[in-house]
Formats: sequence, C-alpha cells, structure tokens
Amino acid sequence: MAELSIVIPIYNSEKQIGSLIKKLHSDLKELSFDVVLVNDGSKDQSESVCTQLANEYDNVSFISLMKNFGEFNAVMCGLNFAKGDFVVIIDDDFQNPPSEILKLLNKAKEDDADVVYSYYAEKKHSAFRNWGSRLVNNLTTYLINKPHDLYLSSFKLMRQELVEHIIKFKSPYPYIDGIIFFLTNNVSKVMVDHHPRADGQSSYTLRKLISLFLTVLFGYSLMPIRLIMFTGVFSIFFSLVYMILYFTGAIPEWGSPVIIFLCGVLLCSLAIVGEYVGKTLLILSGVPQFVYRKKIIQKNADK
Repeated sequence: MAELSIVIPIYNSEKQIGSLIKKLHSDLKELSFDVVLVNDGSKDQSESVCTQLANEYDNVSFISLMKNFGEFNAVMCGLNFAKGDFVVIIDDDFQNPPSEILKLLNKAKEDDADVVYSYYAEKKHSAFRNWGSRLVNNLTTYLINKPHDLYLSSFKLMRQELVEHIIKFKSPYPYIDGIIFFLTNNVSKVMVDHHPRADGQSSYTLRKLISLFLTVLFGYSLMPIRLIMFTGVFSIFFSLVYMILYFTGAIPEWGSPVIIFLCGVLLCSLAIVGEYVGKTLLILSGVPQFVYRKKIIQKNADK
C-alpha cells in the first residue's frame, strides 16, 4: 500500500496536467505514492491526455465522469479510489507546488492530525476569487463551526481512516469541508507557497460562489430553520404588542402593511423549508453523486 494518494480533479487542463504529473514524480521521488486523476467533464482534450498518463505511469489511475458534476463531486469520486495511508487533494492549476505536499505530510505526522489544511502568506488568485474565498470562509466559521483562524483551502491532506468515513456520505451535494467537521476536530494547518495560475483562467464564477453558499447553507447547517423559528417568535411578540397598543388607542390602525410584511416572511420561510425538502427528496431518490464512463485503475492503486 502506498504511503500517499494524490487526488486531482481535472477540468480543461490538457496543457498542464502532464507537467504536473512529471513534477509530482520529481519532487516526491522519495515517497511511495499513487495519483488519482478525475476528469470532471472537460471540454478540451484532458481525457485523452489523462488516458495517456495512466498508460505511461503504473501509479496513475484515471476516472472520467460522464458530465461536469462539480469539483466536490469529482473529488469524492477520487477519494473512493485513493488507498494511501494519507490522501492529498490538490488542484490541477499548478498554483500549489507539488513539493509543498511534503509540508502537509510532515505536519500530519508531527501533530498526529486527521486533517492538515494549507494556508498562504499571499494568495495569487484574482481579486474576485480572493473576495469570494474570504466570504465563504467567514460564513463557514458560523455554519459548520470551524475554528476562526482556519482557512479552508482546497489543498489539504487527510488520513485514510477519515477518508473511509467521508466517502460514506452519498449526497449529490457534497461539501467536503463540511463533512470533515462533522467527523473530526483534530485539524492542523501549515503555511505553503502559492503561485500564479500556470495556464488558462479560473472557472471560479459568481454562479459557482452562490451555488457553494447555498450548498453549505442548506446542506450542512440548520441556521435557516432556526432563523425561521426566531422570526416566528418575534412576529408573535410584535403582534401582541401591536394589538395592545391598537386597542388602547395608542396607535392608529396600520394593519395592511403589517399583513403584507408577514406574508412576505411566510413565503420566504416556505421557500427555505422547500429547499430543505427538495434536497432531501433528491438524496432519497438516489440521485448519484457522480457517474463515470471510463476508468483505468492501476493494480497497485486498487482499493
């Protein structure tokens, strides 16, 4: 069994994935490791390039998904085929130098941590992505009860024992960091270098930011339901005060605006409950987390 498995979600990375694999083998030559490439519905020739890499290297496995399921779904697919004692998730854009994996591995051993997150002295993302990352990071502090000083980077290392529990979550809306904090608080962090993107543009968009926010909000938090409860309690209290003041003649009648406001609150509350019910229905109906159409699993990387 390899000491380390490296899961790499692939999306339109035909130009850099070959160089990334070569760099991994160069920088980690002292380690026993395997690589799991997951093509998340790329529109370029990534599938062909990854197939060649899997045929060239006996420690590189490749899974190609039938469509673009999303980065978290692709990572969940890769985790199902990662067998190393430790599992690293790294992006395909070369912004995280492969040599920095050693820092995560050493930190995990030093602290006996279940998870080691990376963080950066200076991030080389666009201004929009940096803003979006800060927003999501601040929100998740309250939604999934993560430590305030912990940055939820996609570049992280986990122990195999934790991975085996993570892949038991079969929701079509996985949020790996949320699952991690459901399972453990034994988390460390280590500073790593961050480089500019090697090629192309980031696929991080406002739409994906909103989608991630909704996934975390409705899939890994009860805050919206609790907000409805507090709003309901406040509405009852407000209504009682209004009735007392009205019947004592302290204020004139202005019931229509109040009714319109409360109807708006009710509709928003129904929408929130509907979002929970809809996601639950999709989970219970067996909507798959991912579906692959091609798989090349090396014998020494088979779980």
